[in-house]
Amino acid sequence: MRRSQIIKIVVVLVIVFAGIWAARQNHWLPMFSNTRSPAHSGTYFCPMHPSYVSDRPGQCPICHMSLVQMKSSEEANASHDHAALKDGSPKELTLKELMSMKPGQICLLHKCKMGNCIIAMTEEMARLGKCPHCKEDLGVIIKDLLPEGYAHVKLSPDKQRTIGIQTVTAETIDLKKTIRTVGVIAQDSELYQAEAEYIQALKAYERAQTGNLQEVIEQAKALVESTEVRLTYLGLNDELINEVAKMSTPDQSLLFTKPGGSVWVYAKIYEYEIPLVTVGQVVGIEVSSLPDKPYVGTIRSIDSILDSVTRMVRVRAQIENTDGFLKSDMYVNFIIEVDLGNVLAVPKEAVFDTGTRKIIFVDKKDGNFEPREVILGASTETYYEIKSGIQAGDQIVISGNFLIDSESRLKSALSQATGGHQHGG
Repeated sequence: MRRSQIIKIVVVLVIVFAGIWAARQNHWLPMFSNTRSPAHSGTYFCPMHPSYVSDRPGQCPICHMSLVQMKSSEEANASHDHAALKDGSPKELTLKELMSMKPGQICLLHKCKMGNCIIAMTEEMARLGKCPHCKEDLGVIIKDLLPEGYAHVKLSPDKQRTIGIQTVTAETIDLKKTIRTVGVIAQDSELYQAEAEYIQALKAYERAQTGNLQEVIEQAKALVESTEVRLTYLGLNDELINEVAKMSTPDQSLLFTKPGGSVWVYAKIYEYEIPLVTVGQVVGIEVSSLPDKPYVGTIRSIDSILDSVTRMVRVRAQIENTDGFLKSDMYVNFIIEVDLGNVLAVPKEAVFDTGTRKIIFVDKKDGNFEPREVILGASTETYYEIKSGIQAGDQIVISGNFLIDSESRLKSALSQATGGHQHGG
């Protein structure tokens, strides 16, 4: 009896396992797995707002675009520890860690060709990731200096070719900027009248000083001061006011021009150009009706009042009119050549403007690209002056930086999300 029960149990177990095996062979039952169903596996992100990450499909709450599933390899790259980067990726250090390294340790970071480093790391060179001894790139990423919301990016050679990555070397160059604006030959009767009043006030003050009436002297002096204020308001500086004080009659070139004399040219420059323009600079004047006859003059004054509507300020230049071709109210091209000196400059294509920050991507070799926030100085038609953020000799990206920017921000967002900041859909 007992033996028959055992046989029945064995037969039942055989039938059950045979059924399970047959069901799996015919895909009637799914294989047991610890993973979630495909519809809810992995990480999903918004292509337009990579900072929004979800653990399930759905729509972005910001722009309502469908979320895109992140590939498992990218997910792993975003979540892995930076201290254990794969071979070929730059070592990531904090500024404090790099500053605390001894000279010999710094040499080992990049196999310094000069050897026997005895110079300790400086903060300036640490921020640039450079060896203080040979000035070469250490091949490290200073992670606490990365712009907020950015991460370093590693791209394969094939991907670099696909997105058209091009780089150039940042270097110091003799930078010149040309400011071109429209000028007009002055016909300024208001200034002419103000000069006449100032000259008359000076003469009256001189006559008053010959008398003994203190009240008359004070009134005459007050009149001189008020007319000086008016000349300043109309755009003359102290030097030009002193010249008017020595004249017996107002400057007639403010009313009409004549051969052998000089003319005044008024032109306006933008607010951001004011630091580049100074009294005494040479200006070029071009007249459309006289294309083969350039004129040269000198800036004599810059107005002290900015136009609140156009955000421009008037510049006053004096031009010799030896042949008399320049006529009042004639429009001219007003050209100022500004020498910016020998400065660190990069092509404009290298600077990625986010609207709030200016980013340059530095090629750290072996497919590694590091985002750097830079401060810009003056600009020309093709170059930006760089005040800080990179150094001469850095390899910088000038083509494909838009896609690198997207990749960098996405990697940073996913890195934060997989660190415990995911949002549920």
